[in-house]
Amino acid sequence: MTLTQWLIFFLVIQVIHGLGTWKLYTKAGRQAWEAFAPIYNAVILMKIINRPWYWTILLFLPIVNLIMFPVVWVETARSFGKNSSTDTALAIFSLGFYNYYLNYATDVEHIKDRSLQPRTGFGDWVSSILFAIVAATIVHTYFIQPYTIPTSSLEKSLLVGDFLFVSKFHYGARIPMTTVAAPMVHDTIPVLNKKSYLYDDVKGNKSDSWMNKLTLPYLRIPGFQDIKRNDIVVFNWPVDTLYNMYKPADRAYHKPIDKETNYVKRCVGLPGDSLEVRNGYVYINGKQNELPDRAKLQFSYRVETKNGPFNNYLLSERYGITDFPRYNQDYSVCYFPAITKETLEKFKAHPNVKSIEPLKREDGEREPSVFPHDPNYNWNNDFFGPLYIPKAGATVNLDLDALPLYKRAIVEYENNTLQVKGNQIYINGELATSYTFKKDYYWMMGDNRHNSLDARSWGFVPFDHVVGKPIFIWMSYNANGKGIKEKIRWERLFTTVHGSGEPVSYFIPFLVLLAGWFGFNTWRKKKKENAA
Repeated sequence: MTLTQWLIFFLVIQVIHGLGTWKLYTKAGRQAWEAFAPIYNAVILMKIINRPWYWTILLFLPIVNLIMFPVVWVETARSFGKNSSTDTALAIFSLGFYNYYLNYATDVEHIKDRSLQPRTGFGDWVSSILFAIVAATIVHTYFIQPYTIPTSSLEKSLLVGDFLFVSKFHYGARIPMTTVAAPMVHDTIPVLNKKSYLYDDVKGNKSDSWMNKLTLPYLRIPGFQDIKRNDIVVFNWPVDTLYNMYKPADRAYHKPIDKETNYVKRCVGLPGDSLEVRNGYVYINGKQNELPDRAKLQFSYRVETKNGPFNNYLLSERYGITDFPRYNQDYSVCYFPAITKETLEKFKAHPNVKSIEPLKREDGEREPSVFPHDPNYNWNNDFFGPLYIPKAGATVNLDLDALPLYKRAIVEYENNTLQVKGNQIYINGELATSYTFKKDYYWMMGDNRHNSLDARSWGFVPFDHVVGKPIFIWMSYNANGKGIKEKIRWERLFTTVHGSGEPVSYFIPFLVLLAGWFGFNTWRKKKKENAA
């Protein structure tokens, strides 16, 4: 829906609410018109059901409100003496229309200052679980989201098995666009392996389906920081057509933006930059990009062996190689997906190494899988560009040569129609020789230059796809370790993602503070008991 359509929908809901509750408002000592006043009616309703005013805010937070509406329906019924399990079920399964019955067909009496204490242990348990879910959903949606590193594209900075906290507030939290979805999960409900959201993701039905009318337009709470060059960023993969990352797709799934697969890469190109890749190194506006000291570029190598396969454990422990090699049939030749420059110098002296040569493309050699996937662009992962990264308000000349670079942004990300007739380009039915962008775009790449699915494969990332900034590693698990001591990377626990120098673990200070907190609470509890 557009904002105008949502406003109309919102006003219709207010009318439905007012028609179903105005008598209940009067029986609670309020005026009938208060049941119809947008937002104000919710504030008054909180007073009627003896709940705090801030519940009103929760009713307007997407996803959170899906939990809060049934709670308010039940609380309204209970505020007028309807406390039985049948009343609760009717309030929920009628989607709140049980209040119409109370409003018109019964002579109920408002219970002022009713007790909010659940009458059973089960009720108390349900209330606690419910509001724990509400609190966790608010944190997950608007402040901090957990994320796990699934691939080695940023290896050395972020390792496979790192568990992160991703800040939503650095760049500004997005208001959920998919309004009907399960809380605290992404595109799939665990265990059930079912879609977690209500949306018709068949491409042909995308604009016509009633389910898709429930989505909100893109809105973002202002952040306190812009994306800086070389920031590590979590974003929604803009060309995602998978069911999820782990289940083979039986068709193309055209998901809403906020349900597309989460990716994490390094932002090497900002809006307005001119980017080029030369021999695997990024150049911005003609100058080589300088990565932070924690970042380590890695490239692929072909290695001839003297005596068969390498010991993976020793590769990891002695050389820090974590992307293990793949061999030919007799183990005489192998392919290492990723080795850093520093490691390469040490690894050359390995007694099993016969020869090492880099696996790089030549300048001008076309790689079909590389953006923009056009035969007129002889680009590859090692030699790419130059390419202008669009900035909101910037205008580019548009002809058939430039069109492959910007067509997806114009059509898919900025929702225009585009046709080519002969040598002429028409946008929204009008002849176009230039185009002015509406959005900012970014260029996201992995440090592992030959083993990273990144912008070189699918192009620009618009800002509305940005999720947040990884800030903290709270856990790191090494699947190749032996025993609990080596499977947990203890030195990475409670370390920061960004910054200079070797990461410093704050795990021990955290344990000290945690022990102090529990000790203080125990002391305070005993003090209260002694005072009583």
